[in-house]
Amino acid sequence: MNVDQIKKILVVGAGTMGHGIAEIAALSGYEVYLSDIAQDILNNALDKIRWSLSKFQEKGQLKESVETIMSRIKTVVGLTDAVKDADFAIEAAVERLDIKKQIFQNLDKLLKPEAILATNTSSLPITPIAEATKRPDKVVGMHFYNPPALMPLVEVMKGEKTSDETAKITYELAKRFGKQPIMINKDVPGYIVNRILFAITNASCIVVENKIADFREVDAVAKYKLGFPMGVFELADYTGIDVAYYINKGWEELGIKTLKCGIIEEKFKANELGVKTGKGFYTYPAPGKYVKPDLPKELAEKLDPSLIIAGAVNEATKLLREGVASKEDIELGVKLGLGFPKGIFQYADELGIDNIVNALAQLRKLSNNDFYDVDPLLQQMVSSNKLGVKTGEGFYTYGKTEEKTYRTVKVRIEPPLAWVILNRPEKLNALSPELVEDINKALDELETDQRIRVVILTGSGRAFSAGADISSFLTLRPIDVIRIRTIRDLTNKIALYTKPVIAAINGYALGGGLEIAMACDIRIASEMAQLGQPEINLGIIPGAGGTQRLPRLVGKGRAKLLIYTGDMISAKEAYEMGLVDMVVPPQRLEDEVRRVALKIAEKSPLALLAAKLAVELGNESNIWSGMLIEGSLFGLLFTTKDAEEGIRAFLEKRKPQFKGE
Repeated sequence: MNVDQIKKILVVGAGTMGHGIAEIAALSGYEVYLSDIAQDILNNALDKIRWSLSKFQEKGQLKESVETIMSRIKTVVGLTDAVKDADFAIEAAVERLDIKKQIFQNLDKLLKPEAILATNTSSLPITPIAEATKRPDKVVGMHFYNPPALMPLVEVMKGEKTSDETAKITYELAKRFGKQPIMINKDVPGYIVNRILFAITNASCIVVENKIADFREVDAVAKYKLGFPMGVFELADYTGIDVAYYINKGWEELGIKTLKCGIIEEKFKANELGVKTGKGFYTYPAPGKYVKPDLPKELAEKLDPSLIIAGAVNEATKLLREGVASKEDIELGVKLGLGFPKGIFQYADELGIDNIVNALAQLRKLSNNDFYDVDPLLQQMVSSNKLGVKTGEGFYTYGKTEEKTYRTVKVRIEPPLAWVILNRPEKLNALSPELVEDINKALDELETDQRIRVVILTGSGRAFSAGADISSFLTLRPIDVIRIRTIRDLTNKIALYTKPVIAAINGYALGGGLEIAMACDIRIASEMAQLGQPEINLGIIPGAGGTQRLPRLVGKGRAKLLIYTGDMISAKEAYEMGLVDMVVPPQRLEDEVRRVALKIAEKSPLALLAAKLAVELGNESNIWSGMLIEGSLFGLLFTTKDAEEGIRAFLEKRKPQFKGE
């Protein structure tokens, strides 16, 4: 049998998933039998299919009439001889192993010997289902996502005895349905995507139950740091806390190692099941009425994102190492099935494999569960210094890390990023003429380097930069100071630099050092950082933009307070007044800066430059002139290949690949 011989498809179960699968099969030109235990269930399913098709028709997405497509669906009460000529059956019944085994036993007796029997189970293993038949080689997992008509992913999974031919035909059929299939070579309950999701949920439970963070802080990290479409506990509410509870319970009954989530169990027993009951982790206006929770971005600063995702990376690594699925299919599954902006291995590389391993050690200690024992492949990567983006190689290979040393500056290139590191630690990176000159040279070279999308400025030792080197002031006359424009020119260059510049403020940022940081596009500070404009204590004032940029960032009153008193403020105070954009623990500064920088680096270089010019130039003019600048740049971008690629990628539902053209 081959996929071309499949003409008639039987869908068993007309519930949420079943009627959706029947719809896409009919849309794809197949004759469909839709079976359930009662005609009223089937009639309700037909109404829902008709409604869905009418929506596609309104959008001009149907090549045939609604009635033509509907005419290909025949309803059948129970499993009778009426469906015996089906070539391919897809079971979409309730997630109970005993019920599924009974259905497959009946299908095995009813359908012709060459017919393939697929199950849409999302959590149960394929092998015990196949054992209910005399054709285990023709039993396969075919997992659709809800709603099937819209979600592109289908997971095809082999049982222990599923033949390669059966798996291949199922894979090809999914493609005929207009879906993107991934192949899972071994029988693992939960397929790929749900195993990874449950690892994330369980790690989040451990974090909350051990009071490292509360559930809102976990969700804020998931949304704002990791870019998930929903928070972990928000998603549990949305899909139903009872669903998570029963899947966990089902795995336990099958003897599959799982982690109990106490807070999920508590919610289940209290009948706080999420959106469906009006209350779960969050409270909703009414049962069944979902509204997005209000999660301030500041909550995301209280937790290392590695703790949330480390268990999932470990699980994905195990699946990869054991040959359950390819790296490409695992990544595709996560992006299409969970809506993540990047694959699980991409997250690992960006966060740092060493940080993932450290987070696993912490989760192991907190949970006392060997589920968090570090996978041998991750251990090997750490010992080989394959830590991800920071070393140029992890699960992926990146541009080779390069280092260049000037007299007072070190440059580390990690395409698409470059780190410019002020390197006078013994002088707290005080701004000598040589240091300013070296920063200028480094920036000039990086500006024309096509590999680099984002530049990061930081300091070595205990300081970003403690300001100008005061020893150089002693012989200066007033006219000399007016003529010295080096630091002032540097801050202006940074402000209008053609690539985004991030200041990673690792310690003291004082005087000219703070002025350089303020000229950067984004300022991310360590909790240990101290910031200030102390020039008044020397009988002078800021001279490289401090009296101009500081009021624009924090307001005139606060700027005057800082300048008039010369006081230093903490990173937290600086964040509260808008002087810095993020504050993170010192041990996470580099990783957090890298995470933000990589996210920016994915965007169009031309659009980033236009956005920067629109903000910088517009902010120095009135709103009408600013809007004119914005409009001109907006129109200009439409002539670029990047805009063409961005629009095409959006329509094709893929990630754009911008080239700066």
